Amino acid sequence: MPVQFLQALTSPHRSMRSDFHLGVYMAFVAGAVNAGGFLAIARYTSHMSGIIAGIGDDLALSRLLPVLGGLSLLAAFLLGAMTTAMIVSWGRRRAIHSQFALPLLFEAFLLLIFGFVGDHLSFYVPLTVPAIALLLCFVMGLQNAIVTKVSRAEIRTTHMTGVITDIGIELGKLLYWNKSQEANQHHFVEANRDRLKTHASIFLMFLLGGIIGAISFKKFGFISVVPLSLSLMVIAALQVFRDIKNIYKRLIEGKEGC
Repeated sequence: MPVQFLQALTSPHRSMRSDFHLGVYMAFVAGAVNAGGFLAIARYTSHMSGIIAGIGDDLALSRLLPVLGGLSLLAAFLLGAMTTAMIVSWGRRRAIHSQFALPLLFEAFLLLIFGFVGDHLSFYVPLTVPAIALLLCFVMGLQNAIVTKVSRAEIRTTHMTGVITDIGIELGKLLYWNKSQEANQHHFVEANRDRLKTHASIFLMFLLGGIIGAISFKKFGFISVVPLSLSLMVIAALQVFRDIKNIYKRLIEGKEGC
């Protein structure tokens, strides 16, 4: 049962249940990485709104270097999302099981590098801090695109603006007073409770991830990211192993046919 549950998280054959489970866990990961990253480099890297606004401010103040820095972070996030799209498209064309697992595995390896190497990057802060920021922006772009592709753009996990907006919309519908169903038969307002549950869960898991990420990073440093990385590897590995097994099986059958 646990193996089947984990396989379903990255299976190409999706269900609302598997989308929900993957979404809430990835929101936890994003919250933890975002909070830990802030303690590491004093900058949030999971959402682009603030970065784009900062680019505008810096342009208005004629500060060229920060403008270039902001554009670099934006490009890293964009490149991460592009990477996921290319991997998933490649996997779909070849009808492999790990089309969603491969970008997740890539994210896991990048976080593992961040966790093991981070503590040794303090030798030249003006270089290492921008490098960490670019890495984390790339990872967040990679992850956001994974969940977006998996859920057909229903769920996003690295920033909460849209999530909180959707929660507010559904709460407004839930509290709306319909005089009567007959009087409002052409405009009866009803909340989508499943949607409300999904977005509320994502918000709470992002918040929980942020709290745990900040506490663990403060106590253990960069190495606190390693358990997150290993958990993503376990989730992704099951589908990857299925594809490796199928490739091996075809090779054996080909040899027997010869």
